[in-house]
Amino acid sequence: MTLPNQITIGRILLIPVFVVLAIYYGKTAAAGHPDETLRIATIVVFLVAALSDGIDGWLARRYHLKSRLGAILDPIADKGLMLTAIITLSVTKWPYELPVWYPVLVIARDVIIVTGCGVLRLLNDHLEVRPSLLGKTSTFLQMLTVAVVMLQWSHADAVVWISGIVTLLSGIGYLAEGTSQLHDGGHTSPEPFPPSHETK
Repeated sequence: MTLPNQITIGRILLIPVFVVLAIYYGKTAAAGHPDETLRIATIVVFLVAALSDGIDGWLARRYHLKSRLGAILDPIADKGLMLTAIITLSVTKWPYELPVWYPVLVIARDVIIVTGCGVLRLLNDHLEVRPSLLGKTSTFLQMLTVAVVMLQWSHADAVVWISGIVTLLSGIGYLAEGTSQLHDGGHTSPEPFPPSHETK
């Protein structure tokens, strides 16, 4: 249990704290008297969790503390935080609610990617994952979307639409890359029918 892994586990434990704070703030906002202390606390928890991602990665690289456990926990913590934040802000009554299509798009893209990785691993006996520039950009924009919603920025609509478009394009890009790997493995061509052995 290295220090980076402990930080990653701490990030995972902050997810339910974020959800509870966000829900309670949404309730006060829906009642007409938003509790700004709760909103600030929600923002702080999210920022601490998001920043810890960079910290544990830096520690793992700087002090050679990379581990198989960390390789599993880190993406779980990252995706868990991001998806939980997006879903929570979509269903709670914050002054700006994320439109329903946005979490559906983000979740659908991730499901397609995970499914595609499983198919490639099964058919090709190996998996080559190359994070794309669009993929990294979409992750940044998703985090920015969560931030502008919580900060109640007046231009949140524009950020949501830009983030949605980039997320869609990144999903198409990963789908094309997966299809290319299947093609290179010879799995996109139809198999010839075996010769018939019927007797008259």
